[in-house]
Amino acid sequence: MDILQQLYETVLERKGEKREGSYTCYLFEQGTDKILKKCGEECSEVIIAAKNGKNEETVLEISDLLYHLTVLMVNEGIDLKDVEAELDRRHGKTGNLKTFHKVDKNT
Repeated sequence: MDILQQLYETVLERKGEKREGSYTCYLFEQGTDKILKKCGEECSEVIIAAKNGKNEETVLEISDLLYHLTVLMVNEGIDLKDVEAELDRRHGKTGNLKTFHKVDKNT
């Protein structure tokens, strides 16, 4: 089992139990807004670390972001296998740069 699957299963377990002192349980208790706030904070921290060219710090921040995104996935009922399937679907795509950069001027 890979580490992302292990992380997902651990977070899923925490959602079903109230473990005192568990940060994951705390996030679930606080709800979606708190989880989204943490995802945003961690994303910003990844950007800053990468901009500063500090790979070791960037790895730490990416790990924090992946953890918080996993909490969000579990909170929203999104299975890791669905994300893996979407990434697998995209893996074979090439030559879609033109459609990727298409701008909707109405938004």
